[in-house]
Amino acid sequence: MGHESTGHQLERPDNLGIHYIAVEGVIGVGKTSMVHRLCEKLGARAVLEQVEENPFLASFYKDSERFAFQAQIFFLLSRYKQQKSIGQADMFHELIISDYMFAKDRIFANLNLDDQELILYERLATLLEKTAEQPDMVLYLQARTDVLMQRIKQRGRAFEKRINKDYIEALNEAYNRFFFNYTASPVIIVDTNDVDFRHDDDSLEHLVEFMWKTERGTRVWIPGQSSMEEL
Repeated sequence: MGHESTGHQLERPDNLGIHYIAVEGVIGVGKTSMVHRLCEKLGARAVLEQVEENPFLASFYKDSERFAFQAQIFFLLSRYKQQKSIGQADMFHELIISDYMFAKDRIFANLNLDDQELILYERLATLLEKTAEQPDMVLYLQARTDVLMQRIKQRGRAFEKRINKDYIEALNEAYNRFFFNYTASPVIIVDTNDVDFRHDDDSLEHLVEFMWKTERGTRVWIPGQSSMEEL
């Protein structure tokens, strides 16, 4: 059991070359909360995805086949605009932590678009990806589908009320496939099923310590376990 937030900051080693961290995971896993806590602890700047600004999102959850392409293109262009701001930052003096990575946009595109839409999407995404920032480290937050559904329900976003369990299950599987093959940055897979990082300083501080020890590959971090598995 962790203790409540104390508000003190943790040190970040200067010699690791980590300037941009992306926090990833399925809808409801706690990405944005994790970013806020890490920024609080590390004195970092948050870059948050503007999910609720997407005017097509509510319509997508009502009729995914009709509105998937519009919602996807809006997200792609919005994320690209934010990536430009990350690229303009002085990341040698500032730590940036984001609640998404640009490359994950393809997860949703491949899941939601039909073949013809995907052809057009791929042409645009390929152009934009060339100038997108690559994170120095990725935290991939995992949770079971039932846990994700409960968290989505608890946060009570109106446009998420129509999200069904099958869609979240499919997303979970798609994310796992994506990160199983992802090698562009070090990845830490974090089991969040039984931990609330919003209030658990002990687990958060142990995770940060582990982050600074992870220089390559994909590793699994489970709260409360002393050993860490390397994949």
